Amino acid sequence: QVQLVESGGGLVQAGGSLRLSCAASGRMFSINNMAWYRQAPGKQRELVATITRGGTTNYADSVKGRFSISGDNAKNAVSLQMNSLKPEDTAAYFCNADYITWQGRSLVNSWGQGTQVTVSS
Repeated sequence: QVQLVESGGGLVQAGGSLRLSCAASGRMFSINNMAWYRQAPGKQRELVATITRGGTTNYADSVKGRFSISGDNAKNAVSLQMNSLKPEDTAAYFCNADYITWQGRSLVNSWGQGTQVTVSS
């Protein structure tokens, strides 16, 4: 079974930066797409950024120009560089991946456990 492990969350002042990382472990045939989502208290989980295996990226309007997603296919990893952070970016951030299983070549979606980002004003 593939596991996604996030790291890099923490407390930062408004205007500061944080870098989140996520690595997939376990046996898999390949990872197709990876993404970051976030969920603030009392709100629905929302998409922050996505990256395809080929490197195509997509961002939520709220983070365009401030966040940057990057992937490392060799390491089955994805990172999210977050700059000019705002208090409204405060949320639990979750890594998500679509991967192909080693046996059966099935497409599976998996979530990490989440990492907390808190931005103080």
